[in-house]
Amino acid sequence: MKVDILAVGVHPDDVELSCCGSLLKHIDQGKTVGLLDLTRGELGSRGSAALRDAEAAESALKMGASFRKNLGMADGFLQYNQENLLKIIEIIRWCQPEVVLCNAPDDRHPDHGRSAKLEADACFYSGLLKIETNLDGMPQQHWRPKAVYHYIQDKDLVPSFVVDITPYLEKKLELIQTFRSQFFLPGAAEYQNEPATPISGQDFFEFVKAKGRAFGRPIGVEFAEGFIASRTPGVQSLFDLV
Repeated sequence: MKVDILAVGVHPDDVELSCCGSLLKHIDQGKTVGLLDLTRGELGSRGSAALRDAEAAESALKMGASFRKNLGMADGFLQYNQENLLKIIEIIRWCQPEVVLCNAPDDRHPDHGRSAKLEADACFYSGLLKIETNLDGMPQQHWRPKAVYHYIQDKDLVPSFVVDITPYLEKKLELIQTFRSQFFLPGAAEYQNEPATPISGQDFFEFVKAKGRAFGRPIGVEFAEGFIASRTPGVQSLFDLV
């Protein structure tokens, strides 16, 4: 199940909130995308782990992702350890992505920053010959992605580059709203009595749009998503840069 891009999120909706516009754009360009959630988001104030499982699967289908997997790590108590590194390495070696997108290195939710290092380090260790992994009883070959980028989520971090997602903004909002237990969705009466959170109000989508506009302004587009490069990126030509 080789894919061009693997997008990793510690919670099932992190990818949709932060970089699904870029994923939709690359899928339209013929690239393949896989999704990996580290936890089931079971500590979320709204909904349940089972409900978020169903929402995540629905979003992946709408997006056109090749697969979506969940590693079942402990939400809120995620540990940087050998066991969790190896779980991610197994998926990287299984799908052999060229590019991996990881959580923000610093963010409002503590899990995001802690998982960002776990995810990025797993990409490096996945390329080491002497780290042996098996999946379904079959030894795996080492694999290191060509590039690792961190998407930007809640905090206003300075991006290394931005991606124009203007034609995909509405679809991005639709994918976010697929997580109807977590975000405002008109007519979803079954969630009206759930606890209010910083992301559950109708005004949250104005924040998503405003963040997209802020990223888009420096390159002269309406909406963009921001990414942080974990190493210096290279280009073939000065004209590759906007």
